[in-house]
Amino acid sequence: MTSPTDIGAALQQDGGEGGAVPEPFGLGSSPLRSDALPKALGIYPYAADLWAEGLLWGAVLRSPHPHARIRGIDTSAALALPGVHAVVTAADLPPGPDGTPDGAPAGPIVADRPVLAAGVVRHHGEPVAAVAADHPDTARLAVGLIAVDYEPLEAVTDPEQAFTAPALHPDGNLFRHLPLRTGDPDAAGEIIVEGLYQVGRQDPAPLGAEAGLAVPRPDGGVELHLSSTDPHGDRERTAACLGLEPDRVRLVVTGVPGATTDREDISFQVTLALLALRTGRPVKMTLTREESFHTHTSRHPALLRYRHHADADGTLVKVEAQILLDGGAYADVSAEALAAATAFSVGPYVCPNVFVDAWAVRTNNPPAGRMRGEGALQACFAYESQLDQLAARVGVDPVEIRRRNAMSTGDPLPTGQAVTCPAPVRALLDAVAAEPLPALPVDDPDAEWLLPGGPGGAGDPSAVRRGIGYAVGMVHMLGAEGDDEVSTATVRVSGDHATVICAAVDAGQGFATLARQIVQTVLGVSEVYIAPADSDQSIAGPSARGRHTWVSGGAVERAALMVRHQLLQPIAANFGMSVELLQIADGKITSYDGVLGMPVAEALEGKELWATAQCRPHPTEPLDESGHGDAFVSISFCAMRAVVDVDIELGAVRVVEMTVAQDVGRALNPRQIEDRIEAGVAQGVGLALMEDLRTEDGLLGNPSLTGYRLPTSLDTPEVRIAALLEERDVVATFGAKAVSAVPAVVAPSAVAAAVRAATGLPVGRLPIRPEDAVTA
Repeated sequence: MTSPTDIGAALQQDGGEGGAVPEPFGLGSSPLRSDALPKALGIYPYAADLWAEGLLWGAVLRSPHPHARIRGIDTSAALALPGVHAVVTAADLPPGPDGTPDGAPAGPIVADRPVLAAGVVRHHGEPVAAVAADHPDTARLAVGLIAVDYEPLEAVTDPEQAFTAPALHPDGNLFRHLPLRTGDPDAAGEIIVEGLYQVGRQDPAPLGAEAGLAVPRPDGGVELHLSSTDPHGDRERTAACLGLEPDRVRLVVTGVPGATTDREDISFQVTLALLALRTGRPVKMTLTREESFHTHTSRHPALLRYRHHADADGTLVKVEAQILLDGGAYADVSAEALAAATAFSVGPYVCPNVFVDAWAVRTNNPPAGRMRGEGALQACFAYESQLDQLAARVGVDPVEIRRRNAMSTGDPLPTGQAVTCPAPVRALLDAVAAEPLPALPVDDPDAEWLLPGGPGGAGDPSAVRRGIGYAVGMVHMLGAEGDDEVSTATVRVSGDHATVICAAVDAGQGFATLARQIVQTVLGVSEVYIAPADSDQSIAGPSARGRHTWVSGGAVERAALMVRHQLLQPIAANFGMSVELLQIADGKITSYDGVLGMPVAEALEGKELWATAQCRPHPTEPLDESGHGDAFVSISFCAMRAVVDVDIELGAVRVVEMTVAQDVGRALNPRQIEDRIEAGVAQGVGLALMEDLRTEDGLLGNPSLTGYRLPTSLDTPEVRIAALLEERDVVATFGAKAVSAVPAVVAPSAVAAAVRAATGLPVGRLPIRPEDAVTA
């Protein structure tokens, strides 16, 4: 067995005659992530590992009802328990505009979600009160002693009933209605295909549950140590909820133990800070897995009705759709998700006539929020299922029907926005279709074949059918509909090393590695240190929608270029030439004529240079009352082919292989891109076949990693990268596009298409249940 020491040594040298392996350098290479070894060895620090002198422990009381009126809260028994230092409720937060407790509501777009429920609970697990005690067991015991007098109310759990149900919140039950009207409403095609599609509630299920430490400050403020993915946004919302000035709240980002959505719900942060301020001592809180499922948001469940009109050859004439997103109890980013679902309702295809009505509604189900490809994924499942139906009706191959309708650069979205970025949809389809298919058991009967159901599955091998399915999808990058996307970075160079100061959180997407590569490329400095992110630094925005590659990467590049100019200007003046005639490559400064050849380290000797820069992409605009507008900065595309084996008697499905072709703009770090694609595929396969956070009458049915099934190594298929197409987006930083979200968007649709091909069944629901794949 290899020891940790052996692993470390293996990362430093190759053990062969060549000696030490040089570290890959700059953009286009694939250097080892700086956090790879600590994470592999289990020594990387997370919030759950933090400690402070005089530490207290926090715990939260959550509602057992999905909808109830709070008639009273008695905290006396909890306060009387030895070791308890504080109990807080909504009454301990700043009051609302009318002077009565309202729970200090907050939210990323609409401030409608209370930190602690005030008067009414609107979903199962909503925080009602919190305790600080000198031991975690004492804190949990005290929570159990808080007596809450609930009056259960009728829960609205069917999103279709939300339109006519009594208002669940002063803001009403409709988060947003977005109509899209493009073209001729009377247009019709020779062929019409219709479908009803459902997408379940997928949870991000991060590897590490929520944890944090709050430390009171002498100035009456508080310092929070959290795995936040948006330190400045979280600081602003936390300060507002506590009634403090933003500069009296500091948020220090710890290691992020998994984040495919926003981390650390605002209620968690504010409650933690409130307990620290109330007790005057540091307070730590680590959630159980069940509490974690209750705390963070999940993917929007969706109901989608579609009707496609096409000519006899399969060319799209008109698309009609109704899209309904269940936003749960609070708004969060439901309006943004709905915009993506509506704008991408036709997918990466050209259609002159599009009529869509889309709604996001409030229910008493758990709140839904940001999660890879929110809105785009739900729409992708519907329009790709429709394309499979259309191919069957026309009598053509599924790839061909997509090629005939594929959009190209310059084509409009249904919203009227022209797709100005590269849109190589046909090339992506051709790339996945050209790859060889995996072998069948009959090709090698002596090999051990892993059949559906796992090793030693109970099924009859003769009942296994193979299916092949295709899907194409798209996601937008950065914010949309007028979001002000901006990031700031500082680059400092001292001697032979550089430091990057940027509040962009590396939530696993590899920004810290990318920032290091950018500085290496621009300045020729090999040693680059990335400072830990916190809210005292200049704003960088949230880690979402691939924005840090573009916006924060752009800020780092601009700051590095300014330092480069400071470095080269005196050298150029010395040689009587302009800075533009000098270049930095391979750690050397050289002139166009070869006269000058100076090591960068020599030029930097004794110097300290620094610069700060911002990056702000071109503005976007909100969609108007007819669903039109230039709402997105850029779009990323992906095509996939799924190969599955289905036991048609048991309904068991095994994904054999996923073949991926992706539009990446420019491969800044090829290995990191492949890692992100594989991660997205795994998450997409999970939604396709098993991940479903179930609710019954608003109550969570499986809030554990035993009940909520995640893909294991046996469930995750081989991922074949057919192509990373590098058509640079001229307005993007380095021409690169985001890579993490779009594989997660496309994979479920590709798997569903393959199951349809294997079974001949319609498959209109995600995840696909065994009964959906049984034909015998």
